[in-house]
Amino acid sequence: VQLQASGGGSVQAGGSLRLSCAASGRNFSSNGMGWFRQAPDKEREFVAGINWSGATTYYLDLVKGRFTISRDNAKNTMYLLMDSLKPEDTAVYLCAARVNGDAMGPYEYWGQGTQVTVSS
Repeated sequence: VQLQASGGGSVQAGGSLRLSCAASGRNFSSNGMGWFRQAPDKEREFVAGINWSGATTYYLDLVKGRFTISRDNAKNTMYLLMDSLKPEDTAVYLCAARVNGDAMGPYEYWGQGTQVTVSS
């Protein structure tokens, strides 16, 4: 599985962005998928995850109610809609995929990151 993230950019606090993660290869619809982020001088953290069907989602407490993860298996694409952005959301956002169909657990495949910068 190869993953390509896009959609990052610079916005003011309170703004919105939608990230996309396009996957190539077989079996996208059977993979659990997730978004992670890494800010300068901080460890990478899990942001949101979605199971193979899209029926089950998970979120970092800090983003609950502001971020929405979704997927379109027909388009081999996962999304992260980020609303009410805060400066502390500034980070490189990475998408990842699991061989397993649920979203919790080790991720085997990683895409490159897309930068999100939120100014106050």
